[in-house]
Amino acid sequence: MEELERLAPENALSGDKKPIIIILDDVRSMHNVGSAFRTADAFSAAAIYLCGYTPVPPHRDIHKTALGATETVPWRHFPTTAAAIKAAQQEGYKVYAVEQVHDSIMLNSFRADGQPLALVFGNEVAGVNEEALAICEGCIEIPQWGAKHSLNISVSIGVVLWELVRG
Repeated sequence: MEELERLAPENALSGDKKPIIIILDDVRSMHNVGSAFRTADAFSAAAIYLCGYTPVPPHRDIHKTALGATETVPWRHFPTTAAAIKAAQQEGYKVYAVEQVHDSIMLNSFRADGQPLALVFGNEVAGVNEEALAICEGCIEIPQWGAKHSLNISVSIGVVLWELVRG
């Protein structure tokens, strides 16, 4: 790993983290949860908050896509997404849902201005729940030009994190 200038897994938890928390709102797929962990590790996110019925590690189906990232990314479980949002806000994070709604901010126009961010990604079918949307600072939308206008949650996490950390 040294030749690639990457952290060893045993140093990942104590290494420098980007001030970004990923909040998963009732995500049902263990593969999506595992992918979220792997992407969070790749971009050195501060944490993942798993909410409601989102599956939690350890589980072989999460591990299948996380490939060990559940050991390198801090995580917590919350009974509701609203509780996770409030915890992130109390920790000084500005919380934005990644969702297609009226008055959303297009990702390519969004500016974090150095603020720690928590990003809420919703259920694969229903999206981010209304209660959570109501207490977020706003919504970020990924511009799309195809016919479907939707992306898998794991793809969305990768797109948004890349845009936010690339500077």
